[in-house]
Amino acid sequence: MKDALGREWQMGTLQLDFQQPLRFNLKYSASDGSTKTPVAIHRVIYGSLERFIGVLIEHYGGAFPTWISPVQVKVLPISEKHLDYANEVVRELKQNGIRVELDERAETLGNKIRNAQNEKVPYMLILGDKEIEEKAVSVRKRDGSNLSMQITKFIGIIKDEIEKYQ
Repeated sequence: MKDALGREWQMGTLQLDFQQPLRFNLKYSASDGSTKTPVAIHRVIYGSLERFIGVLIEHYGGAFPTWISPVQVKVLPISEKHLDYANEVVRELKQNGIRVELDERAETLGNKIRNAQNEKVPYMLILGDKEIEEKAVSVRKRDGSNLSMQITKFIGIIKDEIEKYQ
């Protein structure tokens, strides 16, 4: 397998294991009536999990697709007075199985956005007076594009994206 930098990695392994059957004192009866110790066959498609995760991180440069991203959405209230609505949005996202974090620090919105971009979070939901009034969310995608929509529409879009492994 080649990673994003063009390096080749051995990923799969197939091993004959003579030791594990001995340690567990495994036996079987052969067709001639004798007792024998079996040989265990181990097959792993990706080799070690650590190696696979390392290649995956390098391949995506840490900017995982939404379905595998540890934090899929970061909720960014503009100020403290928007926290109640932000908590409602977080609750609704969690109820729909979306991995979400709330940035409730007393920082500027610019700092919160920069932090979420550095964390490579796929979606940021920016919440202010307008969003509270309209019961909506301002969506900022990792690529910098912006949209505004009802929270239920956003949930439908992200769930569809996650389910289709895009």
